[in-house]
Amino acid sequence: MRYVGQANEEETKGNMAIIKAPPKQPKSVTVQARVEESVKEQLDLYAKFIDSTPSYVITEALRVLFKRDDEFKAWLGQQSSEGKIHELKGGGLKETA
Repeated sequence: MRYVGQANEEETKGNMAIIKAPPKQPKSVTVQARVEESVKEQLDLYAKFIDSTPSYVITEALRVLFKRDDEFKAWLGQQSSEGKIHELKGGGLKETA
């Protein structure tokens, strides 16, 4: 017989949750931008196509852009050496004073 508060051998080996906690989401900020109506329509359709949100599509599209634009990366390298802009994990940018 086991009493309340007693742990069995499996419980003492470590906490093994059946359902794992979701990964911690990065901090989000709101960006306001004006785009052509047709671009907004395409954005909404693409988000629906991949079963996601327009915010996710914009974030991922910008990450791809930042990763693939060699001229931007060269320019960014010059800015980083001046201590103004630093590349963040995931391809984002952070401006520092």
